Amino acid sequence: MPNLRIIPRLDIKGENLIKGVNLEGLRSLGSPKEFAIDYYNAGADEIIYMDCVASLYGRNHLSDLIKSTVANTFIPITVGGGIRSLEDASNLMHSGADKIAINTAAVQNPKLITNIANYYGSQCMVLSVEAKKNGEQSWEVYTENGREKTGMDVIEWVRKAVDLGAGEILLTSVDQEGTRKGFDNDLISSVANTVRVPIISSGGMGEYGHIVSASSSGADAIAIADFLHYRRGTIGEIRSFCKKNGLEVRNY
Repeated sequence: MPNLRIIPRLDIKGENLIKGVNLEGLRSLGSPKEFAIDYYNAGADEIIYMDCVASLYGRNHLSDLIKSTVANTFIPITVGGGIRSLEDASNLMHSGADKIAINTAAVQNPKLITNIANYYGSQCMVLSVEAKKNGEQSWEVYTENGREKTGMDVIEWVRKAVDLGAGEILLTSVDQEGTRKGFDNDLISSVANTVRVPIISSGGMGEYGHIVSASSSGADAIAIADFLHYRRGTIGEIRSFCKKNGLEVRNY
């Protein structure tokens, strides 16, 4: 079984790292580059940068941040937000991104998934899913940083997206995000039982034990924001906890 990946998630607005609850009430925390470098030095497996307002303006503004970050870190970087074309994806890849995460544009133009996967490989094409529960074992896809309903069923959408070429799923529970109450494990297991690509679970980590339940539900990686940003735990402590509880993680 592959190692469980520990991935700090950095949501960006303008030049600032921000954090909210349920993707709302955003609070500025400081320089995303400094946080990213600290996480790299602490042993993060990857970094996720999400431009959380890019979809509103139709353009991702993270190229300079990516260039600056890759000069000081040597781990994979996934970038999302405001990517609407293969050209947008290429600009970010040329800036140093390793993977591209798309949500809104994929919903509006599913062929973009195939275009990116064909050009860069499916391993670079990450489907970002913002999911809200709308019934028993049922979730709806949202876009625009959790603001816009689509009427699309999450399970049907991830199945279609993987068929189109998505090689990984960044699965964010809008309901759990920022609450510190744990991941939506039913959502994780439902997606994991539907597709055979890696799943990054995002939204809700409040204590170390939440990682175990997410992994048991089918998560291949854990995206962590609040827990790390507010210094309630370190990547080293997360690794130690995982090892003590039988989860395979990379040695550092």
